Amino acid sequence: MSTQISKNITELKQQLPEQVSLVAVSKTKPIEDLQEAYNAGQRIFGENKIQEMAQKWEALPKDIEWHMIGHVQTNKVKYMAPFVHLIHAVDSFKLLKEINKQALKNNRIIHCLLQLKIAEEDSKFGLSLEALTDILNHQELSEFNNIVITGFMGMASFTSDESQLKEEFNYLKTQFDTLKQQKQTPNIQLKTLSMGMSGDYPIAISCGSTMVRVGSAIFGARNYKN
Repeated sequence: MSTQISKNITELKQQLPEQVSLVAVSKTKPIEDLQEAYNAGQRIFGENKIQEMAQKWEALPKDIEWHMIGHVQTNKVKYMAPFVHLIHAVDSFKLLKEINKQALKNNRIIHCLLQLKIAEEDSKFGLSLEALTDILNHQELSEFNNIVITGFMGMASFTSDESQLKEEFNYLKTQFDTLKQQKQTPNIQLKTLSMGMSGDYPIAISCGSTMVRVGSAIFGARNYKN
């Protein structure tokens, strides 16, 4: 199994356009698997549980860029503030405020993506377009010197209908492009569009994604028994 991870990473990176970053989604995977991906040249890892990410951060090389890709509760931000690079799923102004507060305490700047709800399923988190725009226009935002909103993230519906996936990804790309032209301030620098996972990343890339979150296509099926 071991050499398979290296092989998968090499093949994936050969397929990806130069402007697309690969986030290796390593949740539930043992440290040995992450180390092997690291040895194959992977430097960006995505986790969805803060405790698990903190344990891996302590055990693995310090030049890894850690991304929190799961839903974040405000009371947990302090545990990842010392090291997290990018938080993908920011879905409230309250959360953004807490990230800024904890980043300040750690003398760091934390990058954030606002999550726009594009899927049909109710189970998916995310902001409405109106709520997302309200955050970008919030008068208090200019005082947040320890965060930078670097883009948007979206999770498409769990479907094999390619036309629906394209529609959802294109909607996110359109809103991203529109707001990018309107809003660029010191702490709003819209350049990252995180969309696409193992099952749909080729479609997401064709629709303009600049960052894909790939887990099972690198590490194999996930083990949820842990």
